[in-house]
Amino acid sequence: MAEAADFQGTPSPARRWLRRTGALLAGAPLLAGLMQLPAAAPAQAAGSNAVSVALDSLSPSAPADGDTLTVSGTVTNNGKQAVTDAHVDLRVGSPLSTRSAIDAAARNSDELQSGLGTEIGGKYTEDFDSLAPGIAEHFSISVPVDKLDLGQDGVYPFGVSLSGKTSAQQWDQVLGIQQTFLPWQSSEADTKTRTTYLWPLISTVHMTAKTGAGELQTPVFLNDDLAKEISPGGRLAQMLALGKDLDVTWVVDPDLLASVDAMTRSYRLQGAGDTTTAGTHQAVAKQFLADLQNAVADKEVVALPFADPDLASLAHNGTTVTGSLSHLKDATDVAATTVETVLHVTPNTDFAWPVNGAVDPSIIKVATSAGADKVIARSDSLQETGGLSYTPSAARPIGGGTTAVVADARLSTAFDGDLTQADAATLAIQRFLAQSLALNTQTDKQRSIVVAPQRTPSASQAQAMATAITALQNSNWSQPQDLTAAAKDKPDPGATTRIPSSSAYPAALRRQELPRTAFEQIARTQDKLDNFQVILSNQSRVVTPFGRAINREMATSWRGDGTEADGFRTGVESWLDDLIGQVKLIDKSETKLSGRSATIPVTVQNNLVQGVDHLVLRLTSTMPTRLEIGGKPYYEQRVDVSGGHSQSVKFSTSANANGRVEVTAQLYTEDGQEYGTPVRFDVKVTEVTPTVMLVIGGGVLLLVLAGFRMYTHRKRTAARQAEDGDGPAPAGEDTPDTPEDEGPENTAGPGNPGPRDDRLPEESGHRAGADDPEQPSDPTPDTAPESTDPSGTGERVDR
Repeated sequence: MAEAADFQGTPSPARRWLRRTGALLAGAPLLAGLMQLPAAAPAQAAGSNAVSVALDSLSPSAPADGDTLTVSGTVTNNGKQAVTDAHVDLRVGSPLSTRSAIDAAARNSDELQSGLGTEIGGKYTEDFDSLAPGIAEHFSISVPVDKLDLGQDGVYPFGVSLSGKTSAQQWDQVLGIQQTFLPWQSSEADTKTRTTYLWPLISTVHMTAKTGAGELQTPVFLNDDLAKEISPGGRLAQMLALGKDLDVTWVVDPDLLASVDAMTRSYRLQGAGDTTTAGTHQAVAKQFLADLQNAVADKEVVALPFADPDLASLAHNGTTVTGSLSHLKDATDVAATTVETVLHVTPNTDFAWPVNGAVDPSIIKVATSAGADKVIARSDSLQETGGLSYTPSAARPIGGGTTAVVADARLSTAFDGDLTQADAATLAIQRFLAQSLALNTQTDKQRSIVVAPQRTPSASQAQAMATAITALQNSNWSQPQDLTAAAKDKPDPGATTRIPSSSAYPAALRRQELPRTAFEQIARTQDKLDNFQVILSNQSRVVTPFGRAINREMATSWRGDGTEADGFRTGVESWLDDLIGQVKLIDKSETKLSGRSATIPVTVQNNLVQGVDHLVLRLTSTMPTRLEIGGKPYYEQRVDVSGGHSQSVKFSTSANANGRVEVTAQLYTEDGQEYGTPVRFDVKVTEVTPTVMLVIGGGVLLLVLAGFRMYTHRKRTAARQAEDGDGPAPAGEDTPDTPEDEGPENTAGPGNPGPRDDRLPEESGHRAGADDPEQPSDPTPDTAPESTDPSGTGERVDR
């Protein structure tokens, strides 16, 4: 009962004490764990974020026996608690056997959970009493290579860690780490990799199609950005300064050379509207070209087609537009000439380089259409499918006499991204060298490897590339080789030669391509240029700048900048339209013709500097039954007009009926293509009818007869006066004027006998007598009655 009461009711004091003691003992471990949770949370956070380690330099990048390795960088406390008893340590891990293992280690280079490796320790550390929150401290540690305990040749993970204590964790722990790679080839390798590194000298589009009107044809630049690139400290200036000491293959865009060469003389910069300003960097351009000529004097130079056309855009969107491929051929043809003229070296033009080395069948077809028989691809596009355990040589025969030169993707992309920070550049350099050594140790078979970096490296990327190439050239596992030799190397029979399908082309790259409309606009501009150039007396003044501008419209540098590309194409076409419009017909107002035939002038104006010829002016009547031109519905005449002058061309016309006729004047080229805008004007015909012409003709005849009668009348009067004794009239003198010549004001009166009838007696119908009175009021007949007397000599008888 007591047990029952104790169980069901209130427990006794003794039992309560036992229970409490048991519960306390049972909960002690749990309480201890809960008490430690607040301290564990900061420790976890500190492990991933508390301290960051930046590895700013590692020299030498590829050490050899007897070297001393110097590592420097910064450590930064990103936490809220000070780190005490802090010290920087160097760590070396176990060698990595594969290239993919290097990739995995690089992805986790700052994670504490990754393998930390063995701490070198000893005096090869650097201590800090305290590392305050938000404070960065610099460190530098030098250690003989033989102290690193490196064994066999290979790639070793190499880390720099910071350890210390915090107020929450009063024991020594690793709070931050940065791992990289230490390539170790203690002696000359039995087989060295032949490495080709492409050194691209490529820029964006800088020149417009505009040139000045003078003999020098002063070029006009979009802006002064090129001057900034080639000036000391500029991107291209640094590429040149770094590349001249490297054993690399120079890959140049001839457009860059042509642009810099144009800057060595007078040039102008495009301003607002139609304004331009003078360029002032001639000295900089001359120095850049002089330095470049020296740098490439003994090096291989590969010339891309002029302006580096976008082969993928052309293949995917341009081949269905008539004439697009011809632009690639023109760009290829002019490339060698440009490089030879500017650099005084003979370049190799056998290589085509699609963007990022991404290929498909259509790109290969376009790339080789202009004469190139080698295409620079990349291994992440033309991927290995044969199961090889090593990276094969770059050269691959892909059929049709074409060789794909496959660049290694890992090495080619090693310097992508932002490398402005020293730690990022150092990690990129060490990773590049690690991949190169790992590639060499894959097999005893000697191979040729090509590295094709980004087309337009930034200054920081170029500096990192140059450091890596220098280390590679001084290494024990690699030797330099030019691109032509790599392309001729014996292909590996196990390497894939299958070109990926169009569907495998990266979508991100396809979105950046020039659209079909761009190639349609290019074709339209080319058609206008073709039609324009045939009339010019000096075609090169227009064909050369516009031909190169059309090449620039297809440049790879427009990728990802469609708005700027559209603006450039529109500017080229608009400028060409403006030049074409300088040769035109002058508008005419209505022309009136007041007869059966007349001459119509049409004026051709030429405001160009040079003369134009091979033009035909056609004048067409819309109603040839009413108005003919040259006896036809239309008539043509050749036109030659000097520069800055006008010429008036005259057309003979004939009218067949009255009324208004529309006439069209149109210029044509000699091959029958319309040129310019037609001019239309009205011709108003006021033709004289045959009846009116007959009346007019009759009136003229009557005037002639009247004059003849007056003459004969005076002759007879003179003869009659001579018979009456007055004497003959002096020979050769006209008879004096009669009083009637004074007009109707002569009236009868003393001394004024009044009007006289000058008609001959034979014409009056009776013989006039001396006593016949004068009848001034009698009307004079329009015609004389017929006379029965014989006609005198020379007298006309009207019947």
